[in-house]
Amino acid sequence: MSLFPVLSTNLLAPWKLGEKHVSVYPFSGDNCLKLQKDSNLSIYTDNPDLTPCFQNTILAWIPSIYLWSALPFYLLYLRHHKRGYIMLSVLSRFKTLFGVLLWCVSWADLFGSFHKLLQNETPPPVYFVTPLIVGITMLLATLLIQYERLRGVQSSGVLIIFWFLSVLCAVVPLRSKIMTTAAQDHGNERFRFTTFYIYFALIIIELILSCFKEKPPFFSPVNTETNPCPELTSGFLSRLTFWWFTSMVILGYKRPLEEKDLWSLNEDDTSKIIVQQLSKEWDKEKAECKQKEDVTYMKKSNHVLNHVGDGPEEAEVLIRDKKPVRKPSFLKALLRTFRSYFLIGSFFKLIQDLLSFVNPQLLSVLIGFIKNKDAPAWWGFLIAALMFICAVLQTLILHQHFQYCFVTGMRLRTAITGVIYRKSLVITNSAKRSSTVGEIVNLMSVDAQRFMDLMNFLNMLWSAPLQIFLALYFLFQTLGPSVLAGVAVMVLLVPLNSAIAMKTRAFQVEQMRHKDARIKVMNEILGGIKVLKLYAWEPSFSDKVLEIRKNELRVLRKSAYLHSVSILAWISAPFLVALTTFAVYVSVDEKNILDAEKAFVSLSLFNILKFPLNMLPQVISSIAQTSVSLKRIQQFLSHDELDPNCVETKAIAPGNAISVRNATFSWGKELKPSLKDINLLVPSGALVAIVGHVGCGKSSLVSALLGEMEKLEGEVAVKGSVAYVPQQAWIQNATLKDNILFGQAPNEQKYQSVLEACALKTDLEVLPGGDQTEIGEKGINLSGGQRQRVSLARAVYSNSDIYLLDDPLSAVDSHVAKHIFDKVIGPDGVLKGKTRILVTHGISFLPQVDRIVVLIDGKISEMGSYQELLKQNKAFAEFLRNYALDEDIEEDKLTMLEEEEVLLAEDTLSIHTDLADNEPVTNEVRKQFLRQLSVISSEGGECPNKMSTKRRVCEKKPAEPPLPRKNPNEKLIQAETTETGMVKLTVFWQYIKAIGPVISLVICFLYCCQNAAAIGANVWLSDWTNEPVVNGTQHNTAMRIGVYAALGLLQGLIVLISSFTLAVGGINAAQTLHAALLENKFHNPQSFYDTTPTGRIINRFSKDIYVIDEVLPSVILMFVGTFFTSLSTLIVIIASTPLFAVVIVPLAILYFFVQRFYVATSRQLKRLESVSRSPIYSHFSETVSGASVIRAYRRVKAFVDMSDLKTDENQKSYYPSIISNRWLGIRVEFVGNCIVFFAALFAVIGKNSLNAGLVGLSVSYALQVTLSLNWMVRMTSELETNIVAVERIKEYSETETEAPWVVEGKSPPEDWPSKGELEFVDYSVRYRKGLDLVLKGLNLQVHGGEKIGIVGRTGAGKSSMTLCLFRILEAVKGEIKIDGVNISEIGLHDLRSRLTIIPQDPVLFSGTLRMNLDPFNKYSDEEIWKALELSHLKRFVSSQPSMLDYECSEGGENLSVGQRQLVCLARALLRKTRILILDEATAAIDLETDDLIQMTIRTQFEGCTVLTIAHRLNTIMDYTRVLVLDNGTIAEFDTPASLIAAKGIFYSMAKDAGLA
Repeated sequence: MSLFPVLSTNLLAPWKLGEKHVSVYPFSGDNCLKLQKDSNLSIYTDNPDLTPCFQNTILAWIPSIYLWSALPFYLLYLRHHKRGYIMLSVLSRFKTLFGVLLWCVSWADLFGSFHKLLQNETPPPVYFVTPLIVGITMLLATLLIQYERLRGVQSSGVLIIFWFLSVLCAVVPLRSKIMTTAAQDHGNERFRFTTFYIYFALIIIELILSCFKEKPPFFSPVNTETNPCPELTSGFLSRLTFWWFTSMVILGYKRPLEEKDLWSLNEDDTSKIIVQQLSKEWDKEKAECKQKEDVTYMKKSNHVLNHVGDGPEEAEVLIRDKKPVRKPSFLKALLRTFRSYFLIGSFFKLIQDLLSFVNPQLLSVLIGFIKNKDAPAWWGFLIAALMFICAVLQTLILHQHFQYCFVTGMRLRTAITGVIYRKSLVITNSAKRSSTVGEIVNLMSVDAQRFMDLMNFLNMLWSAPLQIFLALYFLFQTLGPSVLAGVAVMVLLVPLNSAIAMKTRAFQVEQMRHKDARIKVMNEILGGIKVLKLYAWEPSFSDKVLEIRKNELRVLRKSAYLHSVSILAWISAPFLVALTTFAVYVSVDEKNILDAEKAFVSLSLFNILKFPLNMLPQVISSIAQTSVSLKRIQQFLSHDELDPNCVETKAIAPGNAISVRNATFSWGKELKPSLKDINLLVPSGALVAIVGHVGCGKSSLVSALLGEMEKLEGEVAVKGSVAYVPQQAWIQNATLKDNILFGQAPNEQKYQSVLEACALKTDLEVLPGGDQTEIGEKGINLSGGQRQRVSLARAVYSNSDIYLLDDPLSAVDSHVAKHIFDKVIGPDGVLKGKTRILVTHGISFLPQVDRIVVLIDGKISEMGSYQELLKQNKAFAEFLRNYALDEDIEEDKLTMLEEEEVLLAEDTLSIHTDLADNEPVTNEVRKQFLRQLSVISSEGGECPNKMSTKRRVCEKKPAEPPLPRKNPNEKLIQAETTETGMVKLTVFWQYIKAIGPVISLVICFLYCCQNAAAIGANVWLSDWTNEPVVNGTQHNTAMRIGVYAALGLLQGLIVLISSFTLAVGGINAAQTLHAALLENKFHNPQSFYDTTPTGRIINRFSKDIYVIDEVLPSVILMFVGTFFTSLSTLIVIIASTPLFAVVIVPLAILYFFVQRFYVATSRQLKRLESVSRSPIYSHFSETVSGASVIRAYRRVKAFVDMSDLKTDENQKSYYPSIISNRWLGIRVEFVGNCIVFFAALFAVIGKNSLNAGLVGLSVSYALQVTLSLNWMVRMTSELETNIVAVERIKEYSETETEAPWVVEGKSPPEDWPSKGELEFVDYSVRYRKGLDLVLKGLNLQVHGGEKIGIVGRTGAGKSSMTLCLFRILEAVKGEIKIDGVNISEIGLHDLRSRLTIIPQDPVLFSGTLRMNLDPFNKYSDEEIWKALELSHLKRFVSSQPSMLDYECSEGGENLSVGQRQLVCLARALLRKTRILILDEATAAIDLETDDLIQMTIRTQFEGCTVLTIAHRLNTIMDYTRVLVLDNGTIAEFDTPASLIAAKGIFYSMAKDAGLA
């Protein structure tokens, strides 16, 4: 800027005086005349030049001053960044050569001056000083070229700028020298002229050469990445304009980007480096705090950690409380780590802020130029050029600033994620208890994200006040004290805005509450959809969801109205400010004239003010939120860590593997000890069983050996490596094989033998991909027994020295348990010779172990072998007596079922080969998988709910014949199709239809009106400023102000109305789309739910509906707003300077191309980013839940690396999406800058026909256009990304539906079925198209009141029969008649509400008990109590304080399985229909409950027709008839007695069950 005064005094001199000067620098008076004579006079009036003195001093020195001042910083930078050296290339040689030549040329000039001295001429001193300075600088530049080469700099920004400045400063002298030479022959100057021309040619060559980049350096850390990021190796200019990113943009435009197209991260952005830096600073910070702590406090903390204190604790606590100890501050650690990088960005921001005030000043000069009709034209061109240059510089610098901020944000997130992950692997159990897994995951996702978001705006903290101050200063200069009126308005708007923000936040919280409630209900509905269908309960649940939705939309509506008020404030603020300021200015003193310069310069300054004033409150609230996050993270990072030395691994008595002496353990320092005075010696290779009642500390003992508990006193030593099988198997989301190998080297032979031993071979055969089957989160697609066996297989494979097995046998059924004990754990198992500690409940194994430890209430009560303990006849003998009885019952139960191997309790999903006919139950399991794999759900599968992944007991379905084995890599579920490429116009049309086409048109019309009003107000203002001045005053000021105010307020009003309309339209659309989706989901047939993961459906209800509720309306608002703003700008500019229309086409084409390229790439990058984000969190929650296993196997480092890898994968797609925004910004703003340039340029060209007001109007509009152009592209992208939600919801609102619920005119009579007769006529059915028939041509008749038992092997079609009665499956041919009515002709609800079923797995919904029994409120309290009494629940329910309103938790988790089964019985008793179907629960239920149910049914349903699908034959031995199904056909159908006599299938089953 120092140039400016000099320039202006030199340049403005001629026409400030209004005189016609001839030439600006005469060499002598004589020359001057000669020039006048030689040439046309007029040319030289408009032909400026600078004085030789100025040319030879300031101009020549600018580059040198720049280089010398930048040098020290640059050298410092190079010292710290060495990237290996670059071989001497041709390019480098040429650069150096030309540098040396330049130095020679400069000094030749110097010697020329000395030569003159010798000839007794005295050249001015300038001719000595300048060449000397320039020469030395050139030499420095040449040396710098070489030094950079040695430091591995491929392209040097410092030198490019230097050469650029040199060329720029040499252009003016070049021009004047050419003019002078042309005018006359300078003999004496010829030498200097020649050297100058050579000099000029050389610096241009240097500039061009320096734009090329060198080859990459040698000896640099080799970048082994397959696809390295081109940023580091790209040249300076390429980095400045983000040109290096173009290759990805083009690729993204040609085809949707994929994972493999992404560049690898720069070294400095990887987790490995960043997390390490932050951890180092955080450890340093903790260490500093420890040193500062008081000595007494040290003593106290020692006491706590090592529990070997001696003094009285109380005294110490008192002393400590006097001195508050400084907690280690995480903020400090963050600052130290990221400070320097972030400050570079802040520096750029400072320059940009200063630059943003140059253009308004240039605008005022331009208006002055237009007014002065005598001014030379070149002056106008110079202003236009300066405006353009200034705008381009601003753009480049602003985006550099953003780049630094965003990258800092990204690094912060990486660092915080990494630090939290590492911490979560070492915190103590008590610390883990204080925060749930969900909370810790939140720290990682939400809180780290907040840091990231804050970084982008943090600089506003100082930048906003600076901008406000500067703007006010310039305004004050223009308009004087009346500015304060405008400022007052602005300040008054701030509290309004913040009040709106506060209120909005409150609404958001409330709305989130409704949304969570809605998703929870939806989740349950989808989980129990089959039950809802069987009971015909859909309407009740549908109403429940719609009720919540109504509340949700009510809140949404309120916040939308608030939002429109805030938009009004945002749009009207600058106008109100301008209005008050101008009104006050004109009214204060009638000598105050509002001319174009004042009006439009102030307007552009007000526009600058708008941004910081709006941002400041946002930044402050964002900082407040982040500080909360900071506290939470800091608290988590300050938790106690496990003491790695509490279990001794080295010193141990010889011959022993484990020794524990006088040890006491607790789960947390503050909790009471759970194990006391433990003394235990385990010899190497022994098998020790630990037994005891529930909660006596068996698992705690295992944890203590692992070092997971707080050791209060005593010592523990464990020798060798440890393998640990926890009670609740911990399974990773990986393939089955990876789960077993767990990071060990694969060894096929060993692996196979392990599978064999752990009884996993049969399971592999039926899993769809064998051992390559992907296992869902938490092992969702394995049964409990399979998970436990996988967990055991992992331990066996690890081949460790010591095995800690925490009750691995309880989750598997007894014959498998026996197999595992014999083959793995027992004296002849795979692990013989290893030290094994087995916690167990199974008594049958105890005789075979070496030693038994009996625990009672945390103490070891006795120890010894089986025989010894029996002799002692103490607690253990007692324990045996109690348990032995149960074992016998268990045995019976097993023999009963041996033949009809049912899916046992936990193993509901486990698929044993059917012992009888060796038919693996593939298909039914596949269906189950499909349901459970909801986890692999949609885009990024953000299952908003972890609920859907809870294991549900499987629905029992018949198996179809096994399918051919799949190729091992097949995923269980076809990946969801993600849309790629352009969004179809039909989708927009669908959304418009949902809003309402009329409303849409009204909205567009209102926007047009609003912009018309805005333009009107500004045109009026420009007209006002052109009002002639009479006697130093303007007339009609009152009228002028009045109209201006009216137009402005009209605009405000229309804004309010249009945003209101849009809000209402958006909410209507949300309502209709959600209602249609919900309606369709309740009407889908069951087969839809069997093949679609719940997560996918839930995703539609959560994420996509959220987008339509909240994201779309605001995006559309912004889009329409920016679109019309840009349009009105162009209209204004064209109206004032029609020439501008010529440029519009090329600019529009450029803009359109940039926009299309960007949108395609950015959309895909966003998708990739969201897909790669969820694995970070799911891996994290997995790690937190399996931390003890990971530590036991000493795999902590591997898991940390895995987490880092996942974070880096995510950042790999996030980084390009940051860059894509920068890339776009620079290009779009360039288009904007061109508009500014051309607006100014054409104003200069059409100067004579334009008045100042119009020019002010058009240029001040042009100055704002950049922002709206930029936002328009962003919004287009956002719109295209988000409108997809409409498409996805549409797709799921149009899936196939089942038959209608009620058929008009076909409803059966009120008391139907009165008799309860059933008839199957030639009935066949299949599950889905393309599958085989499950029932083939069934013919049978059941009389009213008969009791029929249905039996058959697994997959014979038993369950299918019941599903057919309810028309869950529709007939392929044939029909079913009930009391003579063909059920396929009546409505589904008419049918289903007249039948009753007690399903196999009891499903309860969260809500009151009454709601679970009677969702439609049809029955009175007495009836409900009666039903509860008959179903033996009355005692339990009446003991609850809330009685019938007892809240069942989700899935009825707070009731036992038996109680849930009884609730289902109570439902049946309430409905009391003539036909009851009982799908007998397999083994989920204890014998006692089973007897209760059977008894109740015998007494209460005496006159009803009962169909029972039996698994335990003894329940149906007294039924009227038994139906034996085999492979979908009827094999036998008669009374039980005659079937046994017939010695057929039924007889063999009864024999196996010990009943025949």
